[in-house]
Amino acid sequence: MTEPDLDTPVLDDHLHLDPDNGRGLDAVRDFRRLGGTHLLVVNKPSWHLGVEAETGDDFRAVFDRTLDIVADADDLLPGRAWPVLGVHPGLISRLVDERGFAPDEARDLMRAGLDAAAEYVRDGRALALKSGRPHYDTTDAVWDASNAVLKHALALGADADCAVQLHTEASEDLTDIAEWAEARGLPARKVVKHYAGPTLAGPTPSVMCRKEWLREAAESGAPFLMETDFVDDPDRPGAVMGPKTVPRRVRALLDEGYDDAIRRAHVETPADVYGVDTEATLSARTNA
Repeated sequence: MTEPDLDTPVLDDHLHLDPDNGRGLDAVRDFRRLGGTHLLVVNKPSWHLGVEAETGDDFRAVFDRTLDIVADADDLLPGRAWPVLGVHPGLISRLVDERGFAPDEARDLMRAGLDAAAEYVRDGRALALKSGRPHYDTTDAVWDASNAVLKHALALGADADCAVQLHTEASEDLTDIAEWAEARGLPARKVVKHYAGPTLAGPTPSVMCRKEWLREAAESGAPFLMETDFVDDPDRPGAVMGPKTVPRRVRALLDEGYDDAIRRAHVETPADVYGVDTEATLSARTNA
């Protein structure tokens, strides 16, 4: 059963689709059925797709597989699906703890993977980059190497004129990262904190769809995005949030009178951060 149209673009800013082992396009159909229109699909961690990279070019298998399923998702949506490509920051622990890399060797491999991802952005096949740093305790050497990778991603974002989504520790203040971005020529608003709460200094928050967080973000008047971080992992069926969540939360917020906030999260902030027009891409499909 398809829910009544929401009369607005509805963007999930960060989710994953597993083309081989997860729900894949069925998740996209659920998203659309509830009123979803646009997706930003982030490649899964490389090792989840069976890639144990030795060189930067090895990540291309992950990126290409992601582009394939994003193209299929794009065909199913009334709006658009866009790929976000990068190297998951948790890879550094896998490299150092399980594969015997020194932290500086892991740093160099991860930066090379980001170099490859940036090529996809420059040639128009991807919309944005993804990077970050561990959200758990690490050694000083791993932390320093991770921050070097993150800074490299910010520099690539400036060079490619694209947003950079970040996976980091939970925080309400990431002004240090915003300052690193600005120093490299990337506006702080184009740095997006994935899995954010409703209050964040520095980057643009991509707020997880907890009802109370969304109400707080809506009432703040500040730019924000909405996401589920749907992981599409059959071994973790209840992890994070499902693909129906963003359209359900949009419907609830509209019912509560938060029309301006919904426009901010699904039209104005995507335009400012990613340079995409969710209204035009939706109306073009609808009127075709």
